[in-house]
Amino acid sequence: MHIRVVDSHTGGEPTRLVLSGGPDLGAGSVRERRERWRADFDAVRSAIVNEPRGSDAIVGALLCEPADATCHFGAIFFNNVGYLGMCGHGTIGVVATLAYLGRIRPGEVRIETPVGAVSAELHGNGDVTVRNVPSFRYRADVEIPGHRGVTGDIAWGGNWFFQVRGKSPIELSMGNLDELTAFTWRIRQALREAGVAGADGGEIDHIELFSEPVNRAAHSRNFVLCPGRSYDRSPCGTGTSAKMACLYADGKLKPGERWVQESITGSTFEGRIEVVNGEIVPFIRGSAFVTAEAELVIDERDPFRWGIPAE
Repeated sequence: MHIRVVDSHTGGEPTRLVLSGGPDLGAGSVRERRERWRADFDAVRSAIVNEPRGSDAIVGALLCEPADATCHFGAIFFNNVGYLGMCGHGTIGVVATLAYLGRIRPGEVRIETPVGAVSAELHGNGDVTVRNVPSFRYRADVEIPGHRGVTGDIAWGGNWFFQVRGKSPIELSMGNLDELTAFTWRIRQALREAGVAGADGGEIDHIELFSEPVNRAAHSRNFVLCPGRSYDRSPCGTGTSAKMACLYADGKLKPGERWVQESITGSTFEGRIEVVNGEIVPFIRGSAFVTAEAELVIDERDPFRWGIPAE
């Protein structure tokens, strides 16, 4: 079995785009095909992104035909432990990769994702602006069981986030990664054990901390714990979308106002929102760079051919 991929990074966070050789998921919406992949071909997901071929940080994206006739292509995003609804940095990576391959030119494309259609504009300088799915704050000032004095907002930006209010109790620096990971993982576990969830019971699988930025051009610095216990090297596109929705709900961000989110690695996304028919529509601008072209080989003799499971 051979799987053709192109790797890129967006603000330091890697994306592995699967161009061919992935599982045959049949017909139906991108959401339906994602669920078919989850049920019937999950070993292929693990083989693509987990060790020994990948790492905890890699987010995969399967390029597929859209069922939505208004879209140019579909994308299913996945990581070391499962599947994502939407991925902002991944969408930027996919568009930059398709431009690198000569498949698209500057302009707008529409992409069908499991949580709805998004659009992305490829700029002449290579930057990409993603028009994300509508985002919103579901609950405000939620107390975390077992973490006295720590509260946060539950918000949707294409994935479910718990965004801790106020300044992070741990300095957001690369030297504190172990401590930050342990702290945010405890928050996630506490939410799960207490049954605190997003709308319709959706699992809150991203935890986000904030502090003052290092870059003077930015408004905030963040640390994002991803579902597989890896941290986001980028400022997190869906997390920035959720953050802007919360800022708008608090009256701290106006439509069209620029918001620059800095990641713990120092990379930045530029964001803004529009309010369309009462819904908050986020826009995220960033850049991605291709790092490798490869053909993954699944050798039936290899005991780790389907990857080393992350959990």
